[in-house]
Amino acid sequence: MLLRKKSVKYFLMVILLICLYVLFETIQILFYSKVNELVKADAAIVLGAGIWGDEPSPVFKERINHGIWLYENGYVNQLIFTGGKADGNLHSDASIAKKYAMECGVAEEDIYIEEKSTITQENLYYAAQIINEKNMSKVIIVSDPLHMKRAMLMAEDYGLEAYSSSTPSSMYKSWKSKIPFLAREVFFYIGYKIYRIFHLK
Repeated sequence: MLLRKKSVKYFLMVILLICLYVLFETIQILFYSKVNELVKADAAIVLGAGIWGDEPSPVFKERINHGIWLYENGYVNQLIFTGGKADGNLHSDASIAKKYAMECGVAEEDIYIEEKSTITQENLYYAAQIINEKNMSKVIIVSDPLHMKRAMLMAEDYGLEAYSSSTPSSMYKSWKSKIPFLAREVFFYIGYKIYRIFHLK
């Protein structure tokens, strides 16, 4: 009976520690979402977020718009759009982003695209290859605010000198839309931290 009580006590302590850890990471993600590092860099890496037909999704469009703003205001010289072709789509995220940016006045020679990725980690992996091939150094990562903490950790793991500048016009504005996004980010951020222990040396 005593052993059973001790087991229950230890189990509850473990659950409490897990809950506290999740709360800690949630707070970290929320605080990091406010970081905006407007530095002079070689390029902005705009993380993909899906397309609707031959147009960027509303979420992706706001990320692209912020990348264009960084370009037009002299913070970056090039834009790197990421994202491959999802099932059922005729075009990749990156190619649609390029088309949209050129329609907004960005010179074609200042745009690079990678069309192999399907997830954030791949976005940054393939973007890092472009950075290395083009002998760039500093980059600015562009995504939605709550996505930045995870994206920046991945950028660090791929050896990028990266700075965070999330879109100020994120489609996730109300807490009704933010909470599911935040919950998803906490889950994937913790999952990635576990993944990197075993896969990244």
